Amino acid sequence: MLGERLQVWLKKLKIAVIQKDMAMINHLLEDMPKLENIEDMKQAQFLIEEATSIVQKLKDDTVTSMQQMKKNIDFLKSAIGDTPAKFDITS
Repeated sequence: MLGERLQVWLKKLKIAVIQKDMAMINHLLEDMPKLENIEDMKQAQFLIEEATSIVQKLKDDTVTSMQQMKKNIDFLKSAIGDTPAKFDITS
């Protein structure tokens, strides 16, 4: 029974890594079965390393996107310039 559960878990983890489905990866890692076979351990290790690589890439992409947005905002602010102050004496 444990062997079958482990094989299903490994298959789901493979699919989650291929699809870069971080929610599923997190769920599977939280519900990781006990690994008793060295081959299963190696396979799980490889998949977890791949998941870690995906997380790092997503993190790097997010940082790059945020830096680009900041540059765009700074550019837009500089292009607008200061608006002249209005003095409303009609009230």
